[in-house]
Amino acid sequence: MSKQMTEMLKGTLEGIVLAILSGRPAYGYEITARLREQGFSDIAEGTIYALLVRIEKRGLVDVEKVPSEKGPPRKVYSLNTQGREYLDEFWRTWGFLAERLEQLREGGG
Repeated sequence: MSKQMTEMLKGTLEGIVLAILSGRPAYGYEITARLREQGFSDIAEGTIYALLVRIEKRGLVDVEKVPSEKGPPRKVYSLNTQGREYLDEFWRTWGFLAERLEQLREGGG
């Protein structure tokens, strides 16, 4: 992954993870696997776990501990009302930025 891609992802990864959780609850490894399926193959699991801790502390997700066949219980994250509101704002901001960037790319800036 290029340095430029890494820097851009830093600002958007939270929204991407919340978008994944908007579909259905998931635990950390599932989220990492979904990201990899989407082509984000270089994102380390540790990065996702640190992000999950942050969004949990900010109250954007609800967490349920679910028994695991292997090892300790898994923390399953689900988007709550506050998280949905944050995600809606993320998409509005993304749309605004994407429009402006497209205009600049087309020479209209």
